[in-house]
Amino acid sequence: MARTRISLQGTPVRGVPIEVRTMIGHPMETGYRPGADGKLVARNLIRRLRCSFDDGTRSAPVFGAELFPAMAANPYIAFFFTPPGNGNLVFVWEGDQGFAHTETLAVRVG
Repeated sequence: MARTRISLQGTPVRGVPIEVRTMIGHPMETGYRPGADGKLVARNLIRRLRCSFDDGTRSAPVFGAELFPAMAANPYIAFFFTPPGNGNLVFVWEGDQGFAHTETLAVRVG
């Protein structure tokens, strides 16, 4: 299970953009680094982040990113989102070696 941090900067207001910050704990091995035994450490990258907004009746994509070997360990990604109302932000990280992790953040507009 991955360690994640997700936060909204400020109080969500319907129709007003708000910053979403997310970070996931992950080693991000490129597959080019030799380990202590001299053999290459297997590639282990998060390849994609997808975020959608689910208001209970439908789910709509909000943000997506493709990540590459130059991305740092524990990737931090921030983006802006305009909440249309109450619902949930659903974050899905996918990567090498079958890695998949999902988190949900409730959004309640003021």
